[in-house]
Amino acid sequence: MMGAVRFLWNITRGHRLRPWRSELLKWRIETYSGIPAETLDRRAVMDFLWHERKGLKRFLAWTNEMDGYRRQAIRAQHHQEQR
Repeated sequence: MMGAVRFLWNITRGHRLRPWRSELLKWRIETYSGIPAETLDRRAVMDFLWHERKGLKRFLAWTNEMDGYRRQAIRAQHHQEQR
């Protein structure tokens, strides 16, 4: 769950109270769905999130898994440096 929160926190930087204004979020939605970023307003972003919620949940679980691998690699590297 923390990975999902971290991802959303990072992607909405500067627009946390109004995430639909985030250019990075709009770009991600455009890349994922093909909806042109310049047409994405509050309603379009919310509709997208609602209709794609299952796929987005899988994506956020994947980002959390990848973050776990990254943290594991950092720990292993740190452990080797300690030797």
